[in-house]
Amino acid sequence: MAQPVSHTAFSLDDVNLACEADGDPTPSFRWVKDGKQFRDVLLESGTLTADDKEELRFYQGSYRCYVANELGTAVSDLVHLITEPIPTLAKEKRQKKRSFEEGQSAVLYCNPPKSSVAPKIHWMDMQLRHIPLNERVTTSLDGNLYFANLLVSDSREDYTCNAYYINASVILPKDPIAISVTPSNSVVKNRQPKLQKPAGSHSSYLVLRGQTLTLECIPEGLPTPEVHWERMDSALSPTRAKKLNHDRWLQIKSVSEADDGDYTHQAISSIHSPHISSVLIKMCFCLDAARCHTAPYWTKWPEDHLYAPGETVRLDCQAEGIPTPNITWSINGVPIAGTDLDPRRHVSSGTLILTDVQYSDTAIYQCEATNKHGNILVNTRVHVAELPPQILTEDGIVYKATEGQTAVLQCRTKISDSDSVLANARMSQTADGNLKISNVSEEDTNIYTCSVKGSNNSISAELEVLMDHKLKQPTIQWKKDKQKIRSSAYDDKYTDYPDGSLKITDAQIEDTGIYSCEISTKLDSVGATGSITVQDKPDSPQSLELSEKEQRSVTLSWMPGPENNSPVSEYVIEMKEEQIPEKGQWEEYSRVPQDIRRLQIHLQPYSTYRFQVRAVNDIGTSGPSPPSESHTTAPAKPDVNPENVSTELERRQFNGPGFKYKVYWRQASHRDSVWKESSVSNPPFVVNETGTFVPFEIKVQALNELGAGPEPDAEIGHSGEDIPLEAPSEVRVTELNKTAVMIHLRKKDPRTQRSTEYSNKNRVIEVHGNKVEAVVSDLQFYSTYTLTIAPFNSRGEGPHSEVYHFTTPEGPPGPISLLTFDSPSETEITLFWEAPDKPNGVLTGYLLQHHEIEPGISSPQQVESIDLPLVTKFTLKGLNPQSLYRFELRARNAAGDGEPIVTEAATLLNGEPPSVINITSGQTSVNFTWVPGERQRNCAFRFRYLKKSAGSEWEESEKVNSTQAFYQLQGLTPGVHYHLQILPGNSSWHFETAGPELHELPSSFATQGWFIGLISAIVLLLLVLLILCYIKKSKGGKYSVKDKEEDQVNAGARPMKEDAFGEYRTCQELHLLCVFFSDNEKCSISQQSVCESKRSSNDSLADYGDSVDIQFNEDGSFIGQYSGRRDPSGHGAHGSSGAASPVNPNMPPPSISFPTSVTGFLGPN
Repeated sequence: MAQPVSHTAFSLDDVNLACEADGDPTPSFRWVKDGKQFRDVLLESGTLTADDKEELRFYQGSYRCYVANELGTAVSDLVHLITEPIPTLAKEKRQKKRSFEEGQSAVLYCNPPKSSVAPKIHWMDMQLRHIPLNERVTTSLDGNLYFANLLVSDSREDYTCNAYYINASVILPKDPIAISVTPSNSVVKNRQPKLQKPAGSHSSYLVLRGQTLTLECIPEGLPTPEVHWERMDSALSPTRAKKLNHDRWLQIKSVSEADDGDYTHQAISSIHSPHISSVLIKMCFCLDAARCHTAPYWTKWPEDHLYAPGETVRLDCQAEGIPTPNITWSINGVPIAGTDLDPRRHVSSGTLILTDVQYSDTAIYQCEATNKHGNILVNTRVHVAELPPQILTEDGIVYKATEGQTAVLQCRTKISDSDSVLANARMSQTADGNLKISNVSEEDTNIYTCSVKGSNNSISAELEVLMDHKLKQPTIQWKKDKQKIRSSAYDDKYTDYPDGSLKITDAQIEDTGIYSCEISTKLDSVGATGSITVQDKPDSPQSLELSEKEQRSVTLSWMPGPENNSPVSEYVIEMKEEQIPEKGQWEEYSRVPQDIRRLQIHLQPYSTYRFQVRAVNDIGTSGPSPPSESHTTAPAKPDVNPENVSTELERRQFNGPGFKYKVYWRQASHRDSVWKESSVSNPPFVVNETGTFVPFEIKVQALNELGAGPEPDAEIGHSGEDIPLEAPSEVRVTELNKTAVMIHLRKKDPRTQRSTEYSNKNRVIEVHGNKVEAVVSDLQFYSTYTLTIAPFNSRGEGPHSEVYHFTTPEGPPGPISLLTFDSPSETEITLFWEAPDKPNGVLTGYLLQHHEIEPGISSPQQVESIDLPLVTKFTLKGLNPQSLYRFELRARNAAGDGEPIVTEAATLLNGEPPSVINITSGQTSVNFTWVPGERQRNCAFRFRYLKKSAGSEWEESEKVNSTQAFYQLQGLTPGVHYHLQILPGNSSWHFETAGPELHELPSSFATQGWFIGLISAIVLLLLVLLILCYIKKSKGGKYSVKDKEEDQVNAGARPMKEDAFGEYRTCQELHLLCVFFSDNEKCSISQQSVCESKRSSNDSLADYGDSVDIQFNEDGSFIGQYSGRRDPSGHGAHGSSGAASPVNPNMPPPSISFPTSVTGFLGPN
């Protein structure tokens, strides 16, 4: 049977659907178009042609041919006839001549008219000679001409793209394209190879099974790069993939699952590293997040057979595809569902089963598999006739099975029965004559015979049962989408483990699929399947197009990219205005739901726009799509004016060139006056000589070279302000509540003020606009306030009003400032407090409330009223020593009770000395620490200690407080044992100081008291004598000033002698003279050295007293008075420091005081 073929018809002559068949008797032909009978039955030939009386579009539709005779009806495949007019060239603007430099890459675009049948592109010159194509100059799948690098010889005026539409028998030449290539000395002699097509480092091609796929790789660079194709997961098969167009194309015909994989194409230059891009091929297109879709294809189909009456016929028809194909059966072209119900006929899982066939079942049966991507159909002839008994299964077949399996030995016959002699219950004969043996064992190994009743026909079959020890180690094979997975050493994508596990590294979207694990021996296999879905953010949308280009709008459409197994929830449309620098970034324009692929976008005049789209799913947002072509809107008059005569229009609102503002103004009080106007390019605009705070009507209108914007509304504005001249009058104060008042005033002429300022010592309140009253809140109770009011505006503050006074009434007191307590006894608590910081009136007393705190029990509240406002303490007696109490204390005045201050307290128990102490010993001291008793009052005690040596007596420490928790006992002897007690009390402890024990020296006269006293008296007497001698020697008498001056003059003329100064020859005397003449004359060099050396002496007179008082008599003599010896170090008595008095620190670390110590806890003896 000759099948019709889907095609496109450009004229009535192209309408030709072939349908030819032979048969005996001669068959007839009929056509069905779009599910309805089309024309009359044809007898000799079934080919369908067009009628000249019909229009071409009348024949567009889906067709199916039915061929019938007495033995049945065969059905053709469903074909589609597309009709469209012959392509024509639209009028285009002639392209300008393009200029390039030698070595650059270039692309000449063809853009042929669109058609359902892609044209074949030929680039020629005006003499119809083909442009030579090679590795440097090549064409792409879309017909464009690519130059990897240009030569000067490429310059020409007549690059012409000719689109040849074969079915339409028409060639459409486009307008010639002229290019000029100029030589340049700056031409780079080499350029890094890059890819002109495809764009990006990774691309995906989604095709259906059986289609032809052509991949392309068009590089650029200098020198011309070579293209190498590789398949990453296996070797590139030369029988499956064919290189075309100077290796720029890789074509795979009749694509199947075996072609799934990653392909790379490399642009390799002889002097540069290669530029590599990868291609992912999937034999499907992704429709949702879980599965990929394919058209139906047969995995099993029925064959023609001859059957005997009474046989059971099984017509197996199985097809696969995604979505799963729907399988339907027809008899002679009529669906089985539409025929009479016959109990002998039923369909199970795509298989048609006919039981007890008769001669009337002779027919042609059609099995059709259909899903959304297409349909396939197969015709099967079933002929029922009388046949002699025969066995169709081959003789001598050997069957092998492992122990425990079920073995089936086939014996297919052309009769209804075969002989059955079964050995045991594990054996049974099936309806089609096969022998079934369940749970086979080694004993079932044998030769079995199948024979036909009433004939001598028989066959033998051998069954061999293999035990486990005879089988080899099973093999494990993983498959993805029914294709074997092999470990890849170059990227470690898949890793097989000995336990059968499979590891997939760096899961990507292409790893989504159905995975199966199959464990096999040479006899059988078992397997399991599962699926992996890898989700990712969607790929970028593609194919952005601008259509319906209007003055103020354009329609943007796009095609979605792969969703990557996570449904797209929305699309983000982004826009860029290229003529406005501040708007030159991509900005989000809108978000639309995922079911919208077309959007009208409103635009501003006089702007150039580009658009891009992003897709969003639960995983994230895709990258941007390739930008759309640019779209420029024409200029127009402005649409809007500045709002409120204060805002400046954005540049995008100018709508055209020559934009400016026209300003109109006139006094508001002269509505009949003529508008004054002026034009400015930018604000502000200043009007002079307007007066002070005069109201004006103002209008601002936008305009450009194309005209003015809409008529603006007038706004009221005022000229400049001046300092207010008068203060508000008639001020009244009304009490709203105890802490708020309402202030009323009467304002002056607005030309003299604009806003009002209420002021007191601490607060300033501003009232703006025309308000004549204001609320002043948050005032203090029981206070006197002074109020003044002054007007102010932007120029400054005006005069203040007269002073007004008002007072606020009493209010409840504030909380008490401080609340503490003491416990004189185990049943008493004394509370101490301070009066509230804010009494808010005259205090009249206090209210004390208290109750016991018992968990889960509400104790009665006790109330004590203290009517003496000056009392700040109160004692509660008769309290329970075992309870905790809650106290609330409030202050009172005439306005009521104030906020409470709350505290919790319990009585204190009688204190007692510690019974357990921690002792840390040093060499000459010991540290005592203890834990004070909880809720115990302070108790005084002493430490009593005794050195364990003959003749020692008890010693006691100072008083120690029980709450002190630490005490240091000092003045002990190293290396000695001590006995310790606490008074009062009976507890005792023992401790030993650290270090070696010190022994007393033998007694001698040097240690006797009388000897020490004698020596001390002698030393003291000698010291007194030395002091008296020194003072007497240092005294001086009167002398003649004249003699002294003469001596000074002579001293300068003769050498210094030992007796030059008479009786003033000592170091002290020399020093005094230097001091005397220090104001008028300087010491000689020899005198100066003497003075300096003597100043450093310990016996210098400068060392005595805090000061030197030099007085002169009438004759010029001086008297030196000294108040005592000065400290040699130069510091006064206040700078000296004696030994520190001993103190007991709170808790110094024992290791600081005692380098070696013994620590222990001692209890009483």
